[in-house]
Amino acid sequence: MLSRRSFLFGVGTVTMAQILAGCKSENGALRVLLLENSIPPQLIGKFRSTTSQSSIFTPEPQLKTLLSLLETWQNKDSSENPQKSWLPWGNQKSSPVADLVTLGDGWLKGAIEQQLISPLDINELSQWPQLPPRWQEIVQRNQLGMVDKQGQIWGAPYRWGTTMIVYRSDILKKFDWQPTDWSDLWREELQGRISLLNQPREVIGLTLKKLGYSYNTQNISLIPNLKSELFALNKQTKIYSSNYYLQPLILGDIWLAVGWSNEIIPLLSRRRDLKAIVPQSGTALWADVWVKPTSDVKLSNLAQEWINFCWQPTAVQQISLYTDAVSPLILDQNSEKLPKPILNNPLLFIEPTILNKSEFIKPLPPSSQAQYEQLWKEARTMDN
Repeated sequence: MLSRRSFLFGVGTVTMAQILAGCKSENGALRVLLLENSIPPQLIGKFRSTTSQSSIFTPEPQLKTLLSLLETWQNKDSSENPQKSWLPWGNQKSSPVADLVTLGDGWLKGAIEQQLISPLDINELSQWPQLPPRWQEIVQRNQLGMVDKQGQIWGAPYRWGTTMIVYRSDILKKFDWQPTDWSDLWREELQGRISLLNQPREVIGLTLKKLGYSYNTQNISLIPNLKSELFALNKQTKIYSSNYYLQPLILGDIWLAVGWSNEIIPLLSRRRDLKAIVPQSGTALWADVWVKPTSDVKLSNLAQEWINFCWQPTAVQQISLYTDAVSPLILDQNSEKLPKPILNNPLLFIEPTILNKSEFIKPLPPSSQAQYEQLWKEARTMDN
C-alpha cells in the first residue's frame, strides 16, 4: 500500500549486536536493507550459520525511507553518496548500494518507472515455482510497472497481509450484531463513528466489494450506485487516516476502523476490548518484497541464497509466527504441520473462501486512475 507503515506496536527487531555480528568484513558482505520487524532476528542468525560470508542487515522503520534510499542511490553514484542512515553506528563514510531492499508491492510501479530497481533473473530463484500464482503475478510487470504475465520479475515476495476491520467489541456489544463484512460500515449505529484509510483505492475498493465488484475495476463510471454508496459511506466517517486510526479507536472516539493487518494484529493481544475480522466478501492484499536496486552489478550469489532461504520451510514458519504477517508459501504447507498459533488465527491463516475473493490492488491505466481520483475528490468534498 502506498502509505502502509511499519508496525506501530511491533515486538522484536534486529538489534545492534546482531547487525554488528555480521560485519566481520564489510568488503564483499551481503547488504540487506529491510523493513523493521518484517524478518525475525533469529532467522537472520540461522542464515548466517549456513554461510561463511559476512552479511549486514539494517532495519528501517518505514517503507518510505527505503524508497528514499532507492531514489538517492539512483541519483548519485554510490561512491559519492553521503547517506548516513545505512550504517546504524553513524559512520560518515559513503554508503554502498544495498544488494536487496524491502519494498511494498504498491510501490513497484513507481520504482520501475523511475528505474530505481532492476528485474530479477528467474533462473536465480530456485524456489520461485513454489510461490502461489497470485504472488508471482503481482511482481511480474512490464517496463511501465503494470502487471503483465509476460513481464519480468521485479521483486521476491516474502510476506503478506490484508486490509481488515478492527472494532471496539465492548461498545458494539450493546447492539445485537458484530461486524462480519464491508456492508456493516453503512449501519446506522456507526454514523460518525468509523475511521477509513486515507487511500482512494482502498475506500472505493471496499465499496466496490460491497457491491460485488473487484478492487481493480477499470471503468467505475458504469457501476450503478457506486457514487451514492461512497457518498453515504463518507457520511459515516469521522476520520480519514492511514497513520493514526488506532489511537482514536482505543480512546473510544471511533468505534470501528479500517486498517492494515500488521498494525492491527499486534495490538489485539494487549487490548481485549478490540476485535478484528477479515471481511467475508474479500479484501485487499499487500505484500513485502525483496527488490534489487538498479546497478550494473549482477545479483550476488549470497543475495540469491538469502531470497531462496526466505522461501524455505523453516523461514516460512518463522516469518508467519513472528512478524504479524505470513509467508506466501504458508498456503502450500500441510495444515496439520502448521503451528497452532498460525492455524488457529483466522486473521493470519485466512479462510480459503475469503482469500479466494481477496485481491492485490493493481496499477490502473491512466484513464481509470483519473476516474478514481475524481470520484474520491467528489466524495471528500461533501459536507458530512
